[in-house]
Amino acid sequence: MSNEATLHGHPEVTTHDVHLDEHGVHHHKETFITKYVFSQDHKMIAKQFLITGMVWAILGALMSVLFRLQLGYPDTTFPWLEDILGSKWAKGGHIQPEFYYALVTMHGTVLVFFVLTGGLSGTFANFLIPLQVGARDMASPFLNMLSYWFFFTASIVMLSSLFVESGPASGGWTTYVPLSALADASDGSRAGMDLWISSMALFVVSSLLGGLNYISTILNLRTKGMSMTRLPLTIWAILFTAILGVLSFPVLLSGLILLLFDRHAGTSFYLDKIFIASTQQALPNEGGSAILYQHLFWFLGHPEVYIIILPAMGLVSEVMAVNSRKPIFGYMAMVGSLFAICVLAFLVWAHHMFVTGLNPLLGSVFVLLTLLIAIPSAIKVFNWLTTLWRGNLRFTPGMLFAIGFVSMFISGGLTGIFLGNSTLDIQLHDTYFVIAHFHIVMGVSGMLGMFAGIYHWFPKMYGRYLNNTMAYIHFWVTFVGAYLIFWPMHYEGLAGMPRRYLTYSNWISFNQFADLNKFISTVAMVVFAVQLLFVFNFFYSIFKGRRVVSQNPWGSTTLEWTAPIRPGHGNWPGEIPEVHRWAYDYAKDGREFIPQTEPLGSNESAH
Repeated sequence: MSNEATLHGHPEVTTHDVHLDEHGVHHHKETFITKYVFSQDHKMIAKQFLITGMVWAILGALMSVLFRLQLGYPDTTFPWLEDILGSKWAKGGHIQPEFYYALVTMHGTVLVFFVLTGGLSGTFANFLIPLQVGARDMASPFLNMLSYWFFFTASIVMLSSLFVESGPASGGWTTYVPLSALADASDGSRAGMDLWISSMALFVVSSLLGGLNYISTILNLRTKGMSMTRLPLTIWAILFTAILGVLSFPVLLSGLILLLFDRHAGTSFYLDKIFIASTQQALPNEGGSAILYQHLFWFLGHPEVYIIILPAMGLVSEVMAVNSRKPIFGYMAMVGSLFAICVLAFLVWAHHMFVTGLNPLLGSVFVLLTLLIAIPSAIKVFNWLTTLWRGNLRFTPGMLFAIGFVSMFISGGLTGIFLGNSTLDIQLHDTYFVIAHFHIVMGVSGMLGMFAGIYHWFPKMYGRYLNNTMAYIHFWVTFVGAYLIFWPMHYEGLAGMPRRYLTYSNWISFNQFADLNKFISTVAMVVFAVQLLFVFNFFYSIFKGRRVVSQNPWGSTTLEWTAPIRPGHGNWPGEIPEVHRWAYDYAKDGREFIPQTEPLGSNESAH
């Protein structure tokens, strides 16, 4: 059966398990399994991605609390840690070095890939694309379902690595060779590393299935009148994100396959002249290059930064326009800057490799390109601030998180200028300055953008509102806490304090930061606690939240708010709405907002 024919206006093409109502909307005979487990409805798949991502976010944040406990209180004994984690990982109430490195590795992997990539893009691409472009569903609902189940399977494989005897991968979230290529290098290089690689391969398959579906739907299934220049910025951002993923994730997959060959097939893609001190043995590998792995990893690794941040940019642009009650400033400049970021993201990967012996001339090229990518980012910041300027602002929870995103993006982006300079990077590389920079500009910003989207579209997802009091507490503690955690780390990094060290208590140079580390760790625990408040608010509101009674509670112009409060599979009863104008007709002709579906007036000019 053709999905497009059934879903997009050709009711004559049907099968025995699908029927069409009097409006031409398809309905499957659904059971609990087909509706909630193996669903092909893009809205349900979005909720599956969201809730799976939330579970991973709590696990990843809990890992950071454990290693912050170690960093803040390195000489304190916590007997309960041994009770929970066992004597191998927390002997005598102290986190052991092997487990500390595993925590750092898994924390980075989980947050970067399973939360801020799978959770963010998987949720909002699935939920918003058909609703905002005017489609019944994705181009291939079946492949869409498969993309989630590959993601879920990858999650299970990654989670299982926490329970193998030798422990999870502990080579850093980048899994640099030779540490990741030699099983004898450490416990975390054994079975846990194989599971890490297998999980990431499954994750790449999920991302590719999803990305191809997103691109196909946006390009081919837009409703009548929905030209590309009438698309909301959320859809533009998701489109460029999907293109980035489709072009860059296969490079990571190829790099990981070569890594598996080096680990198990005796090849030498990355290994060359290795001597194992513990066994007094020289390995036979010759001709490989550890730098090759870094090139392959960062060719995905840097576009990955924008795979995370571009969807958040799109969500924030939409939330800001709706709650400023004015058109987004510089729509075409915003689209152009997204395109420029998408192109330049592929040309800056080696700025992660300035200390690898990179040719200085080549390094200067990457410095130029790295500084160049700041220009489209600055255009977006200017346009967000100008959208806010003299707007009739409504400080909803979603709006506060959107404004918080802009603040974090500016702060973190400015510190990127330091790291983009190859000379300064030699001093700052692998210090706490790097941690501070990428957590603020990518990690916290991405999470704030995700929260903005959840608070804004929760009424459309579940037909209820989140509790505002808990939402405001969640915002202020998260926003202020994030600055208190990560901003001081810049000063530790400028002093040369290296990252990924278990303790600094015996390092005289960094004893001055002992109290600061205690402060950071304490704040991190408070911020983690307020995320649990958000999780409670989320699940409580699904069942007990205030019901949505208006089809368009935010007074928005985009198509998703023309669908029923709780849209069924097919989104609109009857014909799909036709679009007559762009997505940002706010404060026009004396009206607060004009929906995209309203025809142009006789004296009205099209945007």
